[in-house]
Amino acid sequence: MPVPRKVHARALIGATAVFGTLALGAAGLAAGTAHASAGGAAAPAAATTHRVLFDNTKAETAGNADWIISTSQPDPLAEDPSPSAETDWTGALSSWGVALQKTGNYTLDTLPSGRTITYGNSANAQDLSKFDTFVVDEPNVRLSAAEKSAVMKFVQNGGGLFLISDHNNSDRNNDGCDSPCVINDLLTSNGVDNTDPFGFSVDLLDVGTDNPRAVSDSSDPVLHGPFGTVTGSILRDGTTFTLKPADNPAVKGLLYRTGYSGNTGAFFVTSAFGSGRVAIWGDSSPADDGTGQSGNTLYDGWHDTAGTDAALALNATAWLSGTGGSTTTTPPPTTGSCTAAQLLKNPGFESGSTSWTAGSGVITNSASEPAHSGSYKAWLDGYGTATTDTLSQSVAIPAGCAATLSFWLHIDTAETGTTAYDTLKVQVLNASGAVLGTLATYSNADAASGYTQRTFDLGGYAGQTMTVRFTGVEGSKLQTSFVVDDTAIAVS
Repeated sequence: MPVPRKVHARALIGATAVFGTLALGAAGLAAGTAHASAGGAAAPAAATTHRVLFDNTKAETAGNADWIISTSQPDPLAEDPSPSAETDWTGALSSWGVALQKTGNYTLDTLPSGRTITYGNSANAQDLSKFDTFVVDEPNVRLSAAEKSAVMKFVQNGGGLFLISDHNNSDRNNDGCDSPCVINDLLTSNGVDNTDPFGFSVDLLDVGTDNPRAVSDSSDPVLHGPFGTVTGSILRDGTTFTLKPADNPAVKGLLYRTGYSGNTGAFFVTSAFGSGRVAIWGDSSPADDGTGQSGNTLYDGWHDTAGTDAALALNATAWLSGTGGSTTTTPPPTTGSCTAAQLLKNPGFESGSTSWTAGSGVITNSASEPAHSGSYKAWLDGYGTATTDTLSQSVAIPAGCAATLSFWLHIDTAETGTTAYDTLKVQVLNASGAVLGTLATYSNADAASGYTQRTFDLGGYAGQTMTVRFTGVEGSKLQTSFVVDDTAIAVS
């Protein structure tokens, strides 16, 4: 680090820095998994009601599309408070909504046309923070910068995101951007993590017809969930996805187009980001129940015997909502021999740079940025000039252990607005230095007073020696400081 930073940029912000003692709750991967199991026709009633929001702000009813659960919005119960058949609610997704409603374990809302997607806006009754799962079926309008940030933070903090794409050149409202365009834009320009956060991208294809089959995995909670077993799906003018497990090891293809496997031709994909979960489907036809508002040409894929589409949609909703099991991102079962411990050495930096690999001046007791506790902390960036700072430590996580990374983070900045000019990336590397996964990316847009605790599951790395690395990258103009303290990797 250049020495002048301490005199100039950091000294200036330190002169007026005031820290509260915020202690926001940790948002680990298991944040949504404390709920009871979702109920299907043969499943027991759940103790918790799960909240699902369907989007209708992105031209989901343009052209022949009718991707809504009911014309009564936001509350479908105003159309029929006790639906028993798909036609009791009006919309091509009414079967989906009615099936969830009939279990008694879900509350459903729609974000109506003309509204804005938000996260953390208490004035919005349909704010994402009030829901477990957000369903976006074939969006045909780009999300705004603020909306993309809201969606990503929703997932990062434990929400479930269900995306449905359609084929390339399926621009129903003729605004120049179809659903592959909208979804890829969300994945590459969201201001939270623009580096392939979910580990997949939408292929720009138009596959006329196929019947994708499910992979063989008896333990997968989406393929074998509370609403039945998934054997396959239908594809009627849709697309597929390319997987990039090097960018996110949690990504997993569940169904594949005929003749494809591995990282290409995936038709239904699940992944994780931060504390949340993601699912994406390559065609809107499977969720279409053939009923809806008059004037639309709809296709009944929901009941098509060439697939088990209802079970797929409903099991995925249950899993995204925190029920119906887990994936490989959840800690594996313990063997009973794992001793509870905290593995990081010098976790609060009070012994200076001992046990850490860090850039010059990163670990400091400078009063310009107060520590969360004690005197020392890791201060990345804060110069107001183009800078890259790193901080890392290697840890061997015992096999059979549950493991959790936690740290306290404070971000302050001289930047304004929601554009991510400066970023802090938290990653896991293997012994060779290859990136196994990105746990989170923060930016100047996340600046706030005080420290906030961040928590992430590392159970998927049990039995390995891995490195946790923080990388702060600052632009050439206004300063952003990323301050980390009181780190821990807890195993049990």
